[in-house]
Amino acid sequence: MQEKIKIKAVSVEELDYIKNISLENKSYKDKSYWDLCAKRLESGDLSAFVAYHEDAEYPVAYGFLNWKPKYRVYEQLGIPEIQDLNVLPDFRRQGIATKLIHTCEESARKKGHTDIGISFGLTREYGHAQRLYISLGFVPDGFGVTYDREYVTHGQLRAVDDDLCLMLVKSL
Repeated sequence: MQEKIKIKAVSVEELDYIKNISLENKSYKDKSYWDLCAKRLESGDLSAFVAYHEDAEYPVAYGFLNWKPKYRVYEQLGIPEIQDLNVLPDFRRQGIATKLIHTCEESARKKGHTDIGISFGLTREYGHAQRLYISLGFVPDGFGVTYDREYVTHGQLRAVDDDLCLMLVKSL
């Protein structure tokens, strides 16, 4: 199945591909998010990848590899983080997310990294990601739940939204 999938690194000029997938996926992000992505792509602090499927004339998925993540553990240990992985609904469960993750892992290996990070939200909407990431060898980093990449401690109240995550790591 994965032979039907091609992954391509994208430049700042091609960021609209990713914006379109995000919008079609109802993953709305404001202009400041995309401006920051463009700035980080230009500086090399972020890599972006899109996936093409042979049955579509347009990209059907994307993911970012953040070389300088804001999560303290990743930052201190020099671990790049896979972020904002999105696959259009009609193309899910075909190995596209797996191939994007493997592309990010290979990119990190080429830069000399021995570990990589990823996270998932804690609600049922993230169930497929939760199962996929664990099946690919990612394990919780041992620091518990985060909210907007900051540790959540016992007794703290946080919204159950996209910012409430469990951070994972994997040895490459």
